[in-house]
Amino acid sequence: MNGWTLGQDLFWSAVAALGFAVMFNVPRRLLPGCALAGGLGHALRALAMGMGLPLEVATLAAATAVGFLSEWLAKRYESPRIVFGVSGVIPMVPGVLAYQTMLGVFELAGLINLSVDPAADELVRTAVLGIKTGLVLITLALGIIAPNLLFRRQQPVV
Repeated sequence: MNGWTLGQDLFWSAVAALGFAVMFNVPRRLLPGCALAGGLGHALRALAMGMGLPLEVATLAAATAVGFLSEWLAKRYESPRIVFGVSGVIPMVPGVLAYQTMLGVFELAGLINLSVDPAADELVRTAVLGIKTGLVLITLALGIIAPNLLFRRQQPVV
């Protein structure tokens, strides 16, 4: 992936994250941090995939980076880290995979009545798409909470 393509990915992902932040009424002073998290997160995922990592692993790495960046931004802006974390991973939500999964379900419903072989192939393809969609969503959640899981220690209740 060349620098120009990566820069475009970063820019448009930042715009998407900014749009979602505005839609959810994030205070104006926090919007630059939301855009930064979204742009860097998606660009990191694109870079990792360009280096040959599978979508799920690249998404986990990028979402974890967004999680740590959210921690830093939360301290810098003195605001909740979830504002930056959620805005940062929104551009990585697997909308295309979910759409393809739903198309597969509809195609499968039409194929079941015709014959067994095409239906079996479509079932496998749809199941793989569904599993990939689920894994990407799980990695997004794990990435956002990674800093909390790794470094925050709760005081035991006595």
